[in-house]
Amino acid sequence: MRLLRGRKLCSTFTSFLLLIISVLFCSTVFLSYKVLTSEQCRSERSEILRYETTNPKHKPILSKHKLALLVPFRNRLEELMVFAPYIHDFLKEQGVNHQIFVLNQVDSYRFNRASLINVGYLYTKNEYDYIAMHDVDLLPLNKALMYSYPSQPHHLAAPHLHPRYHYAKFIGGILLINREQFALVDGLSNRYWGWGLEDDEFYVRLRDAQLNVTRPENILTNRTNTFRHIHDKSRKRDTVKCDRQKEVTRRRDRETGLHDVKYKISSHNELVINGAPVILINIRLMCNTNQTPWCDCEGKP
Repeated sequence: MRLLRGRKLCSTFTSFLLLIISVLFCSTVFLSYKVLTSEQCRSERSEILRYETTNPKHKPILSKHKLALLVPFRNRLEELMVFAPYIHDFLKEQGVNHQIFVLNQVDSYRFNRASLINVGYLYTKNEYDYIAMHDVDLLPLNKALMYSYPSQPHHLAAPHLHPRYHYAKFIGGILLINREQFALVDGLSNRYWGWGLEDDEFYVRLRDAQLNVTRPENILTNRTNTFRHIHDKSRKRDTVKCDRQKEVTRRRDRETGLHDVKYKISSHNELVINGAPVILINIRLMCNTNQTPWCDCEGKP
């Protein structure tokens, strides 16, 4: 009897031990599977995130307002080759719905930045909500400089940020303005042939129309590292003043602007410069030599 009870007890103990071993084995398998599955899920999620950030279908949402980037231009091909792809990528990263327009002056008169911008505005105003008056030799380096739609004229190349020009009324380099406000002030004066002062006159137009020029705030960079100025130092600016040019262009122009800019568009071409879509507009400006004889200073004192 004792031997039988001992065998029964041994059998029961063995069964219990086998049960414990089975439970432990099953638990180990289950936990291992769960860890592996969890790791696999994390890996899959990581792969999905990587795909979503690199797949070209996942682009920044474009802004509803369309920007016409107007670049007055003449014989600056090397600078344009740097500028176009750089600014295109800069704006694309911000989600700005934009198109670059190169306003190429092809007549024989002196360069007229203001009239070219007037022509660019007239060419784009039906499809674009605002313009950027943008120098080809100025590249923004700070990503906090936003090219979004401005409720007031917005001067990105502010005096406290521009590498060269620091006076309070300076609004050159890069200025954003919506199409209604540009039309309100009748654009820029057409009297400025040669280099300089057209943006100073435009500042007075904005002030007289009670438009407040805003500038970037809380920018952590300064005059040395907010912009890259790629102007070729060997290229001399046309600063000649002839006839009555100095006298006339120092005064407020209440007579010329969008309404009377005289020009002819010779052609326009759609180009791609290192991945950047560009519309090149060849523009022939016309000069009334009775009103602005300084459009051609050759042989004149």
